[in-house]
Amino acid sequence: MGTKNLPETMTEADGRVLRRGVRPQVVHYRGMSMTVNLPGYYPDDDSEGVHIGDDMAPLDDALRQLKEQAGDLLAPERIKRIRERAGLGQREAGRLLGVGENTFYKYEHGQSEPSGPTLTLLRLLDKRPDLVDELRQLAA
Repeated sequence: MGTKNLPETMTEADGRVLRRGVRPQVVHYRGMSMTVNLPGYYPDDDSEGVHIGDDMAPLDDALRQLKEQAGDLLAPERIKRIRERAGLGQREAGRLLGVGENTFYKYEHGQSEPSGPTLTLLRLLDKRPDLVDELRQLAA
């Protein structure tokens, strides 16, 4: 559910009125942090709010950025660039790296994150795209 056309207020079961707005939220990862503006429904006091639809997307984006900075994740654009530089289509890349034929679509659109072994293989292919020939021989 998207956040378009949401009501300005909602009432909780206990009768508290929550108003649509944004509040700063700090995201932490491996000693790093980032503050994002998190949309949601919030009470007039400092207690927690309610988030629906795409409200949590800024948190997801911030966590992804922090993971990229820490080197624990490759950005979708970089995954695509590595695959293309190695001369692989999405289906072949999925088959050769053992993750499934449609998985690279998900990686390259930020719908899924590669696991540790897949990240290692992608980093190797980034440094040595010629290794794809060896992967093809292994798969044959």
